[in-house]
Amino acid sequence: MTKAELVERVARDTLLTKKHAELVVNTVFDSIVESLRDGDKIELRGFGSFRLRYRGPRIGRNPKTGARVEVPPKRIPYFKPGKDLRELLNDRG
Repeated sequence: MTKAELVERVARDTLLTKKHAELVVNTVFDSIVESLRDGDKIELRGFGSFRLRYRGPRIGRNPKTGARVEVPPKRIPYFKPGKDLRELLNDRG
């Protein structure tokens, strides 16, 4: 599902205009990004949680030349699905 398809579904299910639905979707996404940027964890009960994982600096290799390259530290977003979501996805009944 693309962001446009998500906006379309929110608009249809909530009877909002597409413009208002897009504002809702963008606000949710922006809030998640802002919280992660601030180092906070986002927990959506029954759905899952977003958090950051830290990757320290390391020495890598350029695959083309084989030269050593310093890879800087970075923060990687990580999503962990909640129990309810896992059960819904794995329900075969």
